Amino acid sequence: MSDDTPLLIETDGNPVPGNHVTGWFDSVRGKRLRYAIFKSDVPVARGTVVLLQGRNECIEKYYETIRHFTGRGLWVATFDWRGQGLSDRLLKNPLRGHVRRFSDFEADLSTFLETIVLPEARLPFCLVAHSMGALVALSMAPKLANRIDRMVLTAPFVELSNQSAPKWLIRLVTRLMRMTGLGWVGSGLDKFPKPFADNPLTTDIGRFSRNQALYIAHPELRLGPPSMGWVNEMLNAIERVGKFEHLDQIKVPTLLIGAGNDTIVESQAIESLGNRFRAGRAIMINGARHELLQEADRYRIPALAAIDAFIPPDQASEPAIISG
Repeated sequence: MSDDTPLLIETDGNPVPGNHVTGWFDSVRGKRLRYAIFKSDVPVARGTVVLLQGRNECIEKYYETIRHFTGRGLWVATFDWRGQGLSDRLLKNPLRGHVRRFSDFEADLSTFLETIVLPEARLPFCLVAHSMGALVALSMAPKLANRIDRMVLTAPFVELSNQSAPKWLIRLVTRLMRMTGLGWVGSGLDKFPKPFADNPLTTDIGRFSRNQALYIAHPELRLGPPSMGWVNEMLNAIERVGKFEHLDQIKVPTLLIGAGNDTIVESQAIESLGNRFRAGRAIMINGARHELLQEADRYRIPALAAIDAFIPPDQASEPAIISG
């Protein structure tokens, strides 16, 4: 642990939740990652939500969601993945999203659970993960049975959507780029800031503008397009977690929540995956875009209601398919 305490950044309309502690932890390959634990004001906590972000996200983007969980009497433990937020970046160009090995993300999560969550947070531990974070959780799920009681995966990154080339070709090209030492090359142009019109993330202009303003004011938190190596590692992980032999090993009760109007992740793949392993089931928030927890209230509130009904374990019930 380093002695210097990392800051949580506050912007207009996005205040830092109170009653928190922050710090750094060291993960594999010498990377230092930022974490925060947000405590509920209730005398006896009902448990802890381990909150895992998606790609190009950071702790600050989830303040509103964190306040929702702490308001329910839960603590929230979260961190910035390697290569994003205020955690150590991986390339000379800090805006390029990258990972050398998908297993590095798994090591980050495992280290966080063992060195921060277990000694500092409150049982039971439940996991809420979005997009790329949900893919990491799904990949690690067979090893989480004795550490995590329940998992909720929002818009899990289990299949690419709306690609101009077939997945096998994307995987071949990105693999060749990695093999020739060009895995660091970007997969697209960095177009920022982006207009609200036709954005694939949310229908809520207020939350969209809040997140854009955060990255404009603090560009050190932002990422541009991912590297070819990142894309290849994600595709390999997607193929691996979809296999029956992997899904059959998952014992942690898992709720997958898909966004019905998601143009980043194929929503039908989420429904299919939820039907393919015994510990999992899927529901769909019809009409919602990819970032369910950043969506308009008509989508966000049903998503949170499904999560609240599923965690913590003593409050679990059966969520139904919810229309927007």
